[in-house]
Amino acid sequence: MEKVRCRFAPSPTGKMHVGNLRSALYEFLIAKHDGGTFMLRIEDTDQERYVEGAVDIINSTLAKAGIVHDEGPDKDGGVGPYVQSERMKTGIYMKYAKELIDKGEAYYCFCDKERLDSLKTEVVEGKEITLYDKHCLSLSKEEVEANLKADKPFVIRQNNPQTGTTTFHDELYGDITVENAELDDMILIKSDGYPTYNFANVVDDHTMNITHVVRGNEYLSSAPKYTRLYEAFGWEVPVYVHLPLITDENHKKLAKRSGHSSFEDLINRGFLSEAVVNYIALLGWSPENNQEIFSLDELIKEFDYHRISKSPAVFDIVKLKWMNGEYIKAMDFEKFYEMALPYIKKALSREFDYRKIAEMVKTRIEVFPDISDLIGFFDTLPEYDTAMYTHKKMKTTEESSLQVLKDVLPMLEAQEDYSNDALYQLLLTYVSDKGVKNGYVMWPVRTAVSGLQMTPAGATEIMEILGKEESLIRIRKGIALLENNLGL
Repeated sequence: MEKVRCRFAPSPTGKMHVGNLRSALYEFLIAKHDGGTFMLRIEDTDQERYVEGAVDIINSTLAKAGIVHDEGPDKDGGVGPYVQSERMKTGIYMKYAKELIDKGEAYYCFCDKERLDSLKTEVVEGKEITLYDKHCLSLSKEEVEANLKADKPFVIRQNNPQTGTTTFHDELYGDITVENAELDDMILIKSDGYPTYNFANVVDDHTMNITHVVRGNEYLSSAPKYTRLYEAFGWEVPVYVHLPLITDENHKKLAKRSGHSSFEDLINRGFLSEAVVNYIALLGWSPENNQEIFSLDELIKEFDYHRISKSPAVFDIVKLKWMNGEYIKAMDFEKFYEMALPYIKKALSREFDYRKIAEMVKTRIEVFPDISDLIGFFDTLPEYDTAMYTHKKMKTTEESSLQVLKDVLPMLEAQEDYSNDALYQLLLTYVSDKGVKNGYVMWPVRTAVSGLQMTPAGATEIMEILGKEESLIRIRKGIALLENNLGL
């Protein structure tokens, strides 16, 4: 069997969109699953959309995602250059365009903008399009040569038939047949001499020995024209895999302004690259079992592109957050601490035991920015309603809570060891003496020292971090608030 060769061929136009990253990931997985080659090719022929620094973003994103190419601009595999603008300098695109002209499969078009604007529009599959009327196809060889000699601006168009049908095969969608009358004579070489994306794609894929072409299903409508180009050259058509659309939670195409449409956006929002890659792998593909957490090596082993769905995949940020939380829970603590520390320091203006705070929040966050909301109370006791002291399950009331706080205050004032274990044992002694349940005591103490209904840790863990002085200040404040509210 021919060795699988897949390519990721992004245009350097800005951030790496989630859809682009998924294409890169799937191409990488298809190649690696079969022991094949994964190539990076930069398609920079659209000079108007070129963004300075975008190639660096592409390289950085792939590196962070663990998607390592075997061939590319920095790794010559013998079929370079791997940047289209550099390939253009070799004359490869014009050479192949002229070959098609000689075969009658393409032609020079000298129509100006005014004439093109006057062409009729047609509605095809609900979209209004303008089909070129083949006006320049009828020019004689002498007329063409005279125009070229006079340096008249031109493009080179594909010569598609107007009758019959074209059939192509997609691995997910099967055989698809379209009427040739719907196929426009698309431009292959633009007036500036650059190849169009569509033409350069076909020439490059063939000359670089690409076996599998993986792309979004928005290119399905262009596939017949690509197929006709392959057939016009007498080249083998590669395996087509057209991927389903990625939508947002409202089933609309994922917008670039959504805040989670690019890899860069997600990393900046505190997501782990491994979790993002894992989640994106499941946007349209499902394994044979119900496994959801995959390492990259596991994905390579399990990935079968025949299990890619045709239905749109919904990007669910809630599901991604859950998955990211699972990755954080499983993370080595030292690595977690290193990543969490900037968020901890940003949230607190006072010095605390940051390692203990990191241990406290590690299993309670889904993304790193969650840390701020969880630990802000250490810095400043929030204003709170004394109604929080009442808890039916703990059987506490404001009156009972006041009594507990008054009882434990002198015990805590006398206590020198403010470690979690020592404080916990101290309060358990009071629980035992009073013959009450743990929550009856721990709830009011935790409420007093945190001012919150939900906290990342229990009363004594919080007090250990706050220290003796701050803990006592907060308990005294709790007593004062309760006494004031109860009119005492």
